[in-house]
Amino acid sequence: MSIQIGNRWIGKEHKPFLIAEMSGNHNQSLERALAIVEAAAAAGADAIKLQTYTADTMTLDIHEGDFFIEDPNSLWKGESLYNLYKEAYTPWEWHEAIFARANELGMIAFSTPFDETAVDFLETLNVPAYKIASFENTDIQLIRKVSATGKPLIISTGMATIAEIDETVREARKAGASHIILLKCTSTYPATPENTNLSTLPHMSQLFQCSVGLSDHTMGIGVAVAAIAQGAVVVEKHFTLRRSDGGVDSAFSMEPEEFALLTHESLQAWQALGAIKYGATEAETASLKHRRSLYFARDAAQGEIISREHLKAIRPGLGLPTKYLDHVIGKRASKSIRKGEAVTWDCF
Repeated sequence: MSIQIGNRWIGKEHKPFLIAEMSGNHNQSLERALAIVEAAAAAGADAIKLQTYTADTMTLDIHEGDFFIEDPNSLWKGESLYNLYKEAYTPWEWHEAIFARANELGMIAFSTPFDETAVDFLETLNVPAYKIASFENTDIQLIRKVSATGKPLIISTGMATIAEIDETVREARKAGASHIILLKCTSTYPATPENTNLSTLPHMSQLFQCSVGLSDHTMGIGVAVAAIAQGAVVVEKHFTLRRSDGGVDSAFSMEPEEFALLTHESLQAWQALGAIKYGATEAETASLKHRRSLYFARDAAQGEIISREHLKAIRPGLGLPTKYLDHVIGKRASKSIRKGEAVTWDCF
């Protein structure tokens, strides 16, 4: 079930695919945006992802009522939707330069389109894949538009029910998407580990017959590393140079040193999964000699009846396994035996 995006393969047979989400953390500076790309590459990110929209493609230029954020728990309380998106959007004329810098540094560069005009624009840049945000995962017209490109499709499933995910996946496949990756996502900012429910990952993979991953809004790396143990092949994290620099998403974004740690630990987690395996690995073979086995704890003359006092289960493991203790008690020594000699069948 491996999927190719650009020159990278994504799947359980390959190391985790790590996406650094720039979002609005460029703070309306192209220079800062390019610095974020460079920092993400240095931290080991496989991809940089943008968001492609304008305030007018997201909402209406209204600053009250339904269009004003009043939720006391929101990072953006007191903002109108229009002003928030105006502050956070990535100018479309920047995309080409950002993508080019990412490609120079060996990273995949792609984006999340929020309407059909964004898809048309991104197609002119020949993006290798598309991402659908959680809040758009029920926008069937957008799903069909992106799927018709035939390119790999990564979908965040935040808030979506099984029925909604099923409809989205069915419509995507019907419209031409043959390579789909579903990301478990909790649409709170930041999210908490308690609300992440990573046990959903293997179930979601089996149910929808596709690869899965995590779009992670929690702080730190623990949740992301745990997701890999549950089968995640993609991890997406918001990324910034420094949270203290501010910005619409900075509060729950990862800094370069943290992302570098994620790169290291996620690789370790993936390597540790391995395959179903019992018994000594090749690396453990030399350690087998340190198991317990039967040794003579006292001398025995040839022909002497071996008693329990003659024998001891100790390290190293070069004698008979300890399970044979009762079998050798009462046998006659076939030769003169000295204390410290390993018990073998030819001793009797």
